Amino acid sequence: MPKTMNTNSRRGFLTGMGAIAGAVSAASVSKVAMAALPEPAIRTKPDTAGPLIPNTGRDYNPVVTLNGWTAPWRMNNGVKEFHLVAEPVVRELAPGFKAHLWGYNGQSPGPTIEVVEGDRVRVFVTNKLPEHTSIHWHGQRLPNGMDGVSGLTQKAIDPGKTFVYEFAARRPGTFMYHPHADEMTQMAMGMMGFWVTHPKGRHPLIDAVDRDFVFLLNAYDIEPGSYTPKIMTMTDFNLWTFNSRVFPGIDSMNVRHGDKVRIRVGNLTMTNHPMHIHGHEFVVTGTDGGPTPRAARWPEVSADIAVGQMRQLEFVADEEGDWAFHCHKSHHTMNAMGHDVPTMIGVDHRDVAKKIAKLVPDYMVMGERGMADMGEMEMPLPDNTVPMMTGKGPFGHIAMGGMFTTVKVRREQKRGDYADPGWFRHPAGTVAYEFTGQLPQPVRGDAGPAVRAAPESGAKDIEVRVRKPGAGHGGHTH
Repeated sequence: MPKTMNTNSRRGFLTGMGAIAGAVSAASVSKVAMAALPEPAIRTKPDTAGPLIPNTGRDYNPVVTLNGWTAPWRMNNGVKEFHLVAEPVVRELAPGFKAHLWGYNGQSPGPTIEVVEGDRVRVFVTNKLPEHTSIHWHGQRLPNGMDGVSGLTQKAIDPGKTFVYEFAARRPGTFMYHPHADEMTQMAMGMMGFWVTHPKGRHPLIDAVDRDFVFLLNAYDIEPGSYTPKIMTMTDFNLWTFNSRVFPGIDSMNVRHGDKVRIRVGNLTMTNHPMHIHGHEFVVTGTDGGPTPRAARWPEVSADIAVGQMRQLEFVADEEGDWAFHCHKSHHTMNAMGHDVPTMIGVDHRDVAKKIAKLVPDYMVMGERGMADMGEMEMPLPDNTVPMMTGKGPFGHIAMGGMFTTVKVRREQKRGDYADPGWFRHPAGTVAYEFTGQLPQPVRGDAGPAVRAAPESGAKDIEVRVRKPGAGHGGHTH
């Protein structure tokens, strides 16, 4: 992965007098805003771009957007100007699996916007969608007319129109942007992005870090073989994603041993996500409301992120290895095709399978011993989908999907280098292994008369029925 972002793929929209005529303000803005529009940068690659080092304006330590990028800007009379284009996009969710989404500047999510506390920011928003839209700057303190709620604080941005949002970045923190117009459709189609406001100097509650990652949690319901999400889905999503990517299509977060690491996670799905890290402990140092007081921080390995929330997680990467980072809801670490599979564990249907195989030669038994075997099956799939559980590691199939990635901690990783170092080489004697010796007989203590010995061979199985105590339960057995 490159150390700096490559934005060679650009397209010009609405330049010259046409741009000036199209720049209709969301609220009252200065005449400077009516200057020719900045060229919108477009990126369609699904890999992680390196940090965009600021070359104008105040300096800061830039973030890295997992499987995404940072939007470039121009300085115009002291104002930092961006140009977002709301448009249909094709997003590769995983290699060989693409979705027809809506997003910004060629991708879903859109590019991360990075500014510094106190910056005057101007964002031009051009609508290339088939319906009206707007942008709400989630968590920001700003004038009411810039809040981006169509019909309430502004007129909607009709197709083909360009609006201007202008306000000062009043407080440092991590924020999001998304439509407040036909949200059910537009957010379900992938319209969202990150906004990071860096502190203008030393801040008592914001520490300097060596690596700073950002990504959004989003979810889709895309049937195997199709390309477009179902916008009416409320709960039964089948693709749980980091920045519209599913594992194994999600890049790893590559850090140097001893680095202080910050991970900013925003949740724009329809449910909560307990984010869990292996091998380390983190503290929650910020929310979309701002940095958390130091007295309110404590070590965690999991932090629940509710709908519409952002959590800023920080830790010192002092344990080498390839450490998992994932949502701890088990169905959120699997991809499509899994939620409607019946439970067949313990069911021996070999005879049935043989008969079906005579009619359907490619028929495979699914779920008889659990679902892990499906990660290793090379069963036929529809043209545009991804296996339910997949991904290969140094020891075989990882059998995961969805909201799963790794944090790769290496001593040899150079400062500022975000390249993937490959799989971890474990020191001798530090990997779990198969025991092939003689197992000792278990020692059982006297647990008293409440515990009965196992029935002798040939005796009937003992059925244990537990009656839940207490009134009001109608004598139900469990």
